[in-house]
Amino acid sequence: MITTKSTRLAGVVLSAALASSSLVAVSAQPALAVPAGGYGDLVEQVSPSVVFIEVTEKAGEAATPQLPENMPEELRKQFEKMMPQGGERAPMRGVGSGFIISNDGLVVTNHHVVSGADSVKVKLSDGRSLSAEVIGSDPLTDVALLRITADADLPAVAFGDSDEMRVGDEVVAVGNPFGLGGTVTSGIISAKSRNINAGPYDDFIQTDAAINRGNSGGPLFNNDGEVIGMNTAIFSPDGGSVGIGFAVPSDLVRDIVADLEDDGNITRGWLGVQIKPMSQEIASVLGYDMPKGAVIEKISDDSPADKGGLKNGDIILSFNGTDITELRDLTRAVAGTTPDQKAQVVVLRKGKEVTEEVTVGTLGEENA
Repeated sequence: MITTKSTRLAGVVLSAALASSSLVAVSAQPALAVPAGGYGDLVEQVSPSVVFIEVTEKAGEAATPQLPENMPEELRKQFEKMMPQGGERAPMRGVGSGFIISNDGLVVTNHHVVSGADSVKVKLSDGRSLSAEVIGSDPLTDVALLRITADADLPAVAFGDSDEMRVGDEVVAVGNPFGLGGTVTSGIISAKSRNINAGPYDDFIQTDAAINRGNSGGPLFNNDGEVIGMNTAIFSPDGGSVGIGFAVPSDLVRDIVADLEDDGNITRGWLGVQIKPMSQEIASVLGYDMPKGAVIEKISDDSPADKGGLKNGDIILSFNGTDITELRDLTRAVAGTTPDQKAQVVVLRKGKEVTEEVTVGTLGEENA
């Protein structure tokens, strides 16, 4: 099993494992067929923009193992001799991948790659190693933005339009699996909008391009050399690639990066409701083929929902023009709305559709 700051899902490791190399992306067009002659030209173009990231977490106090209270004394003494009892823990090191998105040194990687790091080094494809500043990171989408400074312009890649990509389109991943250096794999988009229960804003691209530990934060390219995703996790029973990897869509990465670049923080909208899915029984009663919408279970006092007239039991069908089919549709729609902006909320209340207007609040630690 891979255990690099990974998310566990149903006893299986979802490892955030992707690494360095360089790639370039530009506009927003669907990927085409495999280029004649292979991917050599594309890889040569983008590889200088993919980087290898090394992080160090300073030494700390080692944890003392806890033994069962009812362990026989002689057996306890034997275990204590074999196991460390406190003391100093050696510095912890980790690796990952990233990609340069501006000539002046902005680098994108995963939050989990740099989380808790005391120092971050970015190694370029030409062998140079540069210290990096973490401008900001977002654990909810696993996106981080770094800055490095060099004595000349750096090769950058551009974001493509992940929404335009189709299931079956060819993709190329570049990264640093297992610390082996720039490694290229290819495959297709196997599925879109995957929810792997890694966070409230899950919307992953699934790919069969081989990605492994050390690939985390590396780019996923279309055939035009555009970054259409950031490799973030794998589904693996044994820690190795089984052809099911997940990438954060470039459309989301681009928005988060733009927000982080501003002040290092993420600003999200807040509605103030607890929600649950519609049951199949209720859907049948209402005449729907499938459940849809988000049922309000509870409304926080003095929240935007409370002030906007929403009621417990309301079924939210649309938020600010976005149809709500499942719960994460509402979560993403609210989070992506600018705080203090008015939003039209269409709800089903006692069998009738009602439109309420709410002024979206700001999501903070106290209401997250």
